[in-house]
Amino acid sequence: MSSMVKSVLGLIVSIVVVHLAYVGYIQPEARLVIEVAQNAGQSAPRDLVVILKDYEQEICLILMFWGTFLILGKCAVILNERYLFNVDLLEGGTGDKDDLVSVLQSLEALPVKVKNTPLVRTLMASLRRYLITSNVQDTSDAIESSVEALALKQETENSMIRYLIWAIPSIGFIGTVRGIGQALSMADQALAGNIAGMTESLGIAFNSTLVALLISIGLMFLLNQLQRLQDGLVVDTQDYCESFLLNRISTGGGD
Repeated sequence: MSSMVKSVLGLIVSIVVVHLAYVGYIQPEARLVIEVAQNAGQSAPRDLVVILKDYEQEICLILMFWGTFLILGKCAVILNERYLFNVDLLEGGTGDKDDLVSVLQSLEALPVKVKNTPLVRTLMASLRRYLITSNVQDTSDAIESSVEALALKQETENSMIRYLIWAIPSIGFIGTVRGIGQALSMADQALAGNIAGMTESLGIAFNSTLVALLISIGLMFLLNQLQRLQDGLVVDTQDYCESFLLNRISTGGGD
């Protein structure tokens, strides 16, 4: 299953789960709590269901679960591939070209899932460069180019997550504008002594911003952890290629 399909499925599941939670529990419970408070002549309490009851918070929660799914999925892929750094993928190969040809063939014969990992792709590209040029410096340049391409690819793939982290506070501010607008429309009632409608509208304004900012802080923390893993993958890939490939061809008579 491609990453795009997984991403779309993750979004669909997030929408369905969060909306069902809102329709089945959060909104009915919030209406009940607010109605009880109004009958008692009190303002709405700061219960969690009241804070979460509005549409902006629902959208923020959907994006939170989707963003978390995207981040954890990328983390899981990196962690599942970590075992390759403890394996000598060039086992049996020396600096001799015939040996390296057989090593390249063995790498190409690996399962597609393993062959498409960044480490194996970098090794294969570097081996091909050495077999063509027989030059250690060119091989080193190929490793650096592959590692830079890997870092750029990871940076590009994180763009959607960064967009979500930017979009969630923006949605919260939309709720703030909506709530303040409703509160201003009830100014006449407030001047007449009925401030219940104005306080409820102001609650919409502040609750949406509160929820959005808290979610964006949490997602930013998860993104930083993902970037730490990705940076470690880039560094370890370069170190592995230098230790297992460059050392072999340097001692095997490479130019």
